[in-house]
Amino acid sequence: MSPRLPQPELSSPRLRLREVRDGDAAALFAIHSDARVMRYWSYPAWTELKQAEQKIADIQRQRHELDMLVWAIADADSDLLIGSSAIFYMDLAQARAEIGYSLHPDWQGRGLASEALQLVLGYVFNELGLRRIEADIDPRNLPSCRLVERFGFVREGLLRERWQVNGEICDSAIYGLLRQDLKL
Repeated sequence: MSPRLPQPELSSPRLRLREVRDGDAAALFAIHSDARVMRYWSYPAWTELKQAEQKIADIQRQRHELDMLVWAIADADSDLLIGSSAIFYMDLAQARAEIGYSLHPDWQGRGLASEALQLVLGYVFNELGLRRIEADIDPRNLPSCRLVERFGFVREGLLRERWQVNGEICDSAIYGLLRQDLKL
């Protein structure tokens, strides 16, 4: 069975966005086990490599069952997975989806998340014809809020006490981006 949507490879001078592979488990674990990265996620940091292996298996299965795209954000020179980005809860009839992303702390602060999002947003708007992308961000995660705002996302609402992670109650800021508002 082939995936419902083809997974395109996207690239820039510094990045290669490609499919997530079995060999990416250690690098994915390094990201999702880091408390700094996971501070504002809706689930706690991973504690075992098998969680990364299971996530990769889940991604591969979901790619065949759902309209979703998941990219490994890889360094263009080494092909090392340094982050990931996903388009999920995609409704092609309504031309909308949600976006998520992460980047290992050692690679943050270099404009790489922005570079990756530019590739992903350009693809979903120009190639898939989507008209709306949403992002669910913990409002305390100011770097992530600023990142999407630079692309033209608008904070459209706040869902109070939406998540409970590690015993902490967290809000969600809901951001929306319309194709015509995209700033590349």
